[in-house]
Amino acid sequence: MASSPTPSERGRADEELKAKEAAEQGALPYKWTQTIKDVDITVSVPGNLKGRDLDVKFTKGKLKIGVKGQDPVIDGDLPHPILVDESTWTLETVPEGKEIAVHLDKVNKMEWWAHVVTSAPKIDTSKIQPENSNLSDLDGETRSMVEKMMFDQRQKEMGKPTSDEQKKMDILSQFQSQHPEMDFSNAKMG
Repeated sequence: MASSPTPSERGRADEELKAKEAAEQGALPYKWTQTIKDVDITVSVPGNLKGRDLDVKFTKGKLKIGVKGQDPVIDGDLPHPILVDESTWTLETVPEGKEIAVHLDKVNKMEWWAHVVTSAPKIDTSKIQPENSNLSDLDGETRSMVEKMMFDQRQKEMGKPTSDEQKKMDILSQFQSQHPEMDFSNAKMG
């Protein structure tokens, strides 16, 4: 059986993966960033183009960005659905000319995307460092969900039950105390 990699071997492997990922992403004909809630894509185009020269379309599950009469820069299936009515695109003037800026609003606001379209190289979403935000910035329902997730993560790290597992155990314990005549020796939690 192979031994686990040492911390320095793991660090070197992480660096190699990061360099490979950076090279793959750098080779794409567009740039993209994301937050947990949305994805932003920019595509550089010649400065003489106008909005009517562009072919930008998005549906709940597809994205196409390009210049009319040319092969699209992006044309493919999105990895996850978007809110079409909340998503936008603009043509912006930048120092190098112009760029198409596309903003996609994610349906699932609790999920990182590994790529913009399924045909593109993936990034390692487990290495994403989300921007810091304060719990107080969140609405009540989202805040309580995030607090629960944080609590459950700490519980798992300590080898303790999550809030849902604890609730199940409490219900079983209460039921057992109400029914001492029953045998629970073969009861399974799951």
